[in-house]
Amino acid sequence: MNQATAADFSVRLARTEADLKAAQRLRYEVFVTELGGGGPLVDHHSKLERDELDPFFDHLLLTDDRTGEIVGVYRLMRADRAAEAGGFYSASEYDLSPLLRSGRNLLELGRSCLRQDYRGGVGMHVLWSALADYVAVNGVEILFGVASFHGTDINRLAAPLSLLHARHLAPPELRVRALPKSFQNMNLIEEDDLDRKSAMRQVPSLMKAYLRLGGCVGEGAFIDRAFNTVDVCLILDTSRINTRQARLYGAGGT
Repeated sequence: MNQATAADFSVRLARTEADLKAAQRLRYEVFVTELGGGGPLVDHHSKLERDELDPFFDHLLLTDDRTGEIVGVYRLMRADRAAEAGGFYSASEYDLSPLLRSGRNLLELGRSCLRQDYRGGVGMHVLWSALADYVAVNGVEILFGVASFHGTDINRLAAPLSLLHARHLAPPELRVRALPKSFQNMNLIEEDDLDRKSAMRQVPSLMKAYLRLGGCVGEGAFIDRAFNTVDVCLILDTSRINTRQARLYGAGGT
């Protein structure tokens, strides 16, 4: 499928229970089967990765129109829906007080994934373009959400975590902090001792995409053993995206 062009895809929000299950099925394929994650509400019999907050999210679905299959998903929670849900998903890992006090219009992003055979192509570009449209329509000012390194071996991740802390820490007014129950200090290697190019190669492509747009990270990482990941909280103030970056974002540049 790597010969696909943007015209081969369409993106829409999930409208039906079948749409939601299709998203959860793809998430199971990626997060559970491929990456070894889990969770109390994961349905292994039906192969659905789900949680109690799914009904409160908008689920953005990427479809390959040549086959009719859903091959990419992103879930999005607006502040009004978070109020109904009792809070944002990320609040289970980070103290979001700085964002909640900011008075800005917030949108939480999460569970972004593409089917394996669509990675490295234009699919994520198309999904990001649709996300940019959603942000514009809803007047979103701050995007945030947890993004993950696969595995929980901190020694292996010391360099990229230290690079994020040294170069991309959020300003104090937006600096969320990982909760004490699984807080992992990210300042593990002095910046002068870092091989920055090597460290950046270890940063997942989705994180790098946010950083290129001017994104930043919260204080500390969160070790999520159920999902077999080390999570960082990414924060993007849309007012700081410059014109060139905005063009990339609008085109789904990753």
